[in-house]
Amino acid sequence: MGFLLLCFCTEAVYMKYKDPKQPLNVRIRDLMNRMSLEEKIGQMTQIEKHVASPQIMNKYFIGSVLSGGGSVPFPKATAADWVKMVNGIQKGSLSTRLGIPMIYGIDAVHGHNNVYKATIFPHNVGLGVTRDPQLVKRIGAATALEVRATGIPYTFAPCIAVCRDPRWGRCYESYSEDHRIVQAMTEIIPGLQGDAPANSRKGVPFVAGKTKVAACAKHFVGDGGTTKGIDENNTVIDVNGLLNIHMPAYIDSILKGVSTIMVSYSSWNGKRMHANRDLITGFLKGKLKFRGFVISDWEAIDKITEPPRANYSYSVQAGVLAGLDMIMGQENLVEFLDDLAFQVRNNIIPMSRIDDAVKRILRVKFVMGLFENPLADLSLANQLGSQEHRELAREAVRKSLVLLKNGKVTSQPLLPLPKKVTKILVAVIHADNLGYQCGGWTISWQGIGGNDLTTGTTILNAVKNTVHPSTQVVYQDNPDVNFVKSNHFSYAIVVVGETPYAEMFGDSAKLTIAEPGPSIISNVCGVVKCVVVVVSGRPVVIEPYLANIDALVAAWLPGSEGQGVADVLFGDYGFTGKLARTWFKSVDQLPMNVGDPHYDPLFPFGFGLTTMPVKS
Repeated sequence: MGFLLLCFCTEAVYMKYKDPKQPLNVRIRDLMNRMSLEEKIGQMTQIEKHVASPQIMNKYFIGSVLSGGGSVPFPKATAADWVKMVNGIQKGSLSTRLGIPMIYGIDAVHGHNNVYKATIFPHNVGLGVTRDPQLVKRIGAATALEVRATGIPYTFAPCIAVCRDPRWGRCYESYSEDHRIVQAMTEIIPGLQGDAPANSRKGVPFVAGKTKVAACAKHFVGDGGTTKGIDENNTVIDVNGLLNIHMPAYIDSILKGVSTIMVSYSSWNGKRMHANRDLITGFLKGKLKFRGFVISDWEAIDKITEPPRANYSYSVQAGVLAGLDMIMGQENLVEFLDDLAFQVRNNIIPMSRIDDAVKRILRVKFVMGLFENPLADLSLANQLGSQEHRELAREAVRKSLVLLKNGKVTSQPLLPLPKKVTKILVAVIHADNLGYQCGGWTISWQGIGGNDLTTGTTILNAVKNTVHPSTQVVYQDNPDVNFVKSNHFSYAIVVVGETPYAEMFGDSAKLTIAEPGPSIISNVCGVVKCVVVVVSGRPVVIEPYLANIDALVAAWLPGSEGQGVADVLFGDYGFTGKLARTWFKSVDQLPMNVGDPHYDPLFPFGFGLTTMPVKS
């Protein structure tokens, strides 16, 4: 009797899915065999942290939690504060019957951009200019360390959209209008996740451990091709165009072991991508053999109908049957869980579809070691905003700058600027505004102006750091002509551009630089030699002012390390960047991409003047 009892106890304690020595598929199968329908549906659910609590995680077996843009434990929270919050939620998951850890996700899209004092790297529009896959791989690795420093193992990055129209408010999240550059930049994925082993099967997700994070290629597919660049709109293109322009970077991402893929809000030829079974299940999971999990965008199933939530049950059915594995952003959590369970119990959604979803989610969690290491510690806290990462970001800024004009006549270049002169003018609010140079998706979803949002170096401070100690630097956010004339400046640095935005709030039919930028260009550049630095998420209207400008630099959205701008303006390094986007003359030409029959740009794709470093 004692022997029998002993065997029974041992059997009860040993569970194959908890044994890291067991093969991956054995662990998945063992765990799934133990799971109820409610536990499976819970795994398919991702809720925002304000909905999450240890009690909610335990009661509903929730599989994932996210922080949306600007969603933080509290303002200016430290790495320790983040770890405490994430672990608190995780303990709720671990207290369930089967102890399946949740996976916490966040939009770390240019560094760990929600987090105070994190390194903010240039947005993708600038990184595409570098055409340097190894640089973005290093940025991926640095970002992974900073994300893990806060206890988070999953980022919704990279965005591999091919932005075909700069009127789109997410164009700065795209590396280029050319899919070949976007494909090359998928090297950020092994940076984030680690290099997949040479012998790994195509399509199987890979995350190398506690210093790496699961990545997410997004937004599948055609998000950058919508009509007139309207966010979440309709991409009208034939199947060859879709496969040749918008799809190639997904193939590269899958080959590199990307763990997850997020579906786009947009439609393809009138059909919502979140309901497109042919592309999600047929093409992505079938033809491309993607074995990670497919995640929806925020409340995107609601938008399958027009207006949103017009028929929520239909939206749940259409999204899950299309092949969505994890549904993001359930504000009405119980309604979603009940709806999905009802449809499975009544054979509207087959159990095989639920099992496919759960198997994929568990595969990612097992592969990344989440079962062995579900709780974070503070061992990586010193990685957040580290000096090494800031130097990397500064290097990225240098390489992302594009010199578009240098001297009214080429024989008399203005750049590089001399460091030792009597007096220089630095003008316009963009020069002394960390928030503006970081752009959207920084601390908050839409981004914020000013210098109190996080730690970094403004372009103005970078200039002050770089010039000779005897050079007087005068800053004026809105100088008039008389002020400029009376001060006898040696030259002026005029920093103009856009104010921060994200997603649909950035959609723009006009693409103008923010006032008072245009008037300051005429006030300053008509009187003194000037270099105009454009801080923007895309090409903007500049042709009307070009004749007045001596030198013109596209700085994109450089992030927290503005010192990289001064490094190149003053010749410590040379300009090397080449446009990865066409710079139009007028918005009437749009959309206009390299190779188009009507191609007549102000500055063509691939353009960029170079300078040599000055020996100091």
